[in-house]
Amino acid sequence: MTIRDKILVVEDEKTISGLIKAILTANGYDVIQASTGSEAFSMISSHCPDLVVLDLGLPDMDGMDIISTVRSWTSMPIIVVSARSYERDKVQALDKGADDYVTKPFSPAELLARVRVALRHTRSGPGSGAIANTGKFTAGDLTIDYDKHQVLIAGENCRLTQNEYKIVALLGKCAGKVLTYDFIMKELWGPQSKGNNQILRVNMANIRRKIEKNPAEPQYIFTEVGVGYRMIEGD
Repeated sequence: MTIRDKILVVEDEKTISGLIKAILTANGYDVIQASTGSEAFSMISSHCPDLVVLDLGLPDMDGMDIISTVRSWTSMPIIVVSARSYERDKVQALDKGADDYVTKPFSPAELLARVRVALRHTRSGPGSGAIANTGKFTAGDLTIDYDKHQVLIAGENCRLTQNEYKIVALLGKCAGKVLTYDFIMKELWGPQSKGNNQILRVNMANIRRKIEKNPAEPQYIFTEVGVGYRMIEGD
């Protein structure tokens, strides 16, 4: 099973939202849509998209506020697609944490290029220079293929679920560092999940059954009791 990048399109004009969805879907992305800021927050929390394409002129709030709020708890890439062409708007959006700014009207090729670049930059976590260059993290028989969204052991696809893959991918980007339970939960499932580790523990148990020879004596992902998890350093 191939896990596709999930993109949330936040746009209140149905014609433009449908166009963006058609462009992205035709190029292999999994697209979800929201037409208001409140819908956007709900879908970001429940669907954990890999990237947000955001219009600034929404009926219930300004897109700038969405950028600020989302950026306060996650590094999820945000590409603004807006009719606002003034330099001050672009500067404000980028200062608040947007990764890129595309002015309407736009070409499909330009939008796709900006999306590819933003997603590529998500590989670049602490100590992940090799991931940014090759798209892969390797440690022994374990390989995380960030382009294909797959985790392999000795070349065999472990067939992780989307949530399982996201956990392993995050740990791989920060290999050698302890990530606290709260940090992982907040990064992957939003601020409302803080303090509830059960979903994380269940997913980790399933991950270990799939990637470890002996889940009770892990080789790749270690538990720091009462704190969090740590991925072994890469080769």
